[in-house]
Amino acid sequence: MKNNSVFLLMIISLMGMSAFVAVLCQGAELRRNFYEKSCPMVEHVAQSITWKRVAANSTLPAKFLRMHFHDCFVRGCDASVLLDSTPNNSAEKDAIPNQSLAGFDVIDEIKSQLEKTCPGVVSCADILALAARDSVSFQFGRPLWEVPKGRRDGSISSASEALANIPSPFFNFTTLKQSFANKSLTVQDLVVLSGGHTIGVGHCNFFSNRLYNFTGKGDADPSLNPTYAAFLKTKCQSLSDNTTSVEMDPESSLSFDNHYFSTLKQNKGLFQSDAALLTDHGSSNVVDEMLDPKSFFAEFKRSMERMGAIEVLTGSSGEIRKKCNVINS
Repeated sequence: MKNNSVFLLMIISLMGMSAFVAVLCQGAELRRNFYEKSCPMVEHVAQSITWKRVAANSTLPAKFLRMHFHDCFVRGCDASVLLDSTPNNSAEKDAIPNQSLAGFDVIDEIKSQLEKTCPGVVSCADILALAARDSVSFQFGRPLWEVPKGRRDGSISSASEALANIPSPFFNFTTLKQSFANKSLTVQDLVVLSGGHTIGVGHCNFFSNRLYNFTGKGDADPSLNPTYAAFLKTKCQSLSDNTTSVEMDPESSLSFDNHYFSTLKQNKGLFQSDAALLTDHGSSNVVDEMLDPKSFFAEFKRSMERMGAIEVLTGSSGEIRKKCNVINS
């Protein structure tokens, strides 16, 4: 045993403590300064293009946040959500949960610019992680969380895998908890990341059953605030409406803040998955904690960094795509 301990210490000494820890921890191969020598302008380029685009289109932060989330929950954060379908394969972006995603052209602009300055170096997966962070951070004029880099791009993208892995707005708490646990995320992460619903919109077909046919008997969800339900019925006038969209956080859908949680406490969560956070004692306690803005921003930073490290490809795994929508030939 003593000899084994000495041998282990020798390995640690040779490898360096940071490298040793990296072997042990998921996502630890990612580093803040990964491109320091190979492409030092990566953060500046990504931020300047993203901020320029967000200044012209205030809906982009919600779209990039959702795109990053949906990417990481399917095969990890490998930019598989950016790949186009082919004649022989239906890709993630064509799965129902992803058909309303937008902002792919911004990712392409960032990639194109980086390919001019440091070709074949920066992954699309890192670009997407940066675009999500920078778009949400635009209103504050500073980064809200760190984006360690070094992700590589995957070569597989499947619409069926997207359907199987992306948490559904119809999930109850038990299913949500398991969905996040499958990605090594906690109930804390589940509640905190749901706070991302403070920006963006939801389409009627993902919640209108709560208004018109919750249990299959033409009834409404009793957990939904009746005044809010009446308002939603003026927007979504039938179960068949799949085009109308509604703010997920009324009166705050373009401002990233913790307003979602006070709305949720009033039983005005738009989706069944939002309302589900109040049905468990532990998650409900986290909702209460997130009513404090300082706590929310601190926890959102931690949870985004954890989510951004899900099942990442690093080292020699995957590839660095030349174009984000197609794998290298």
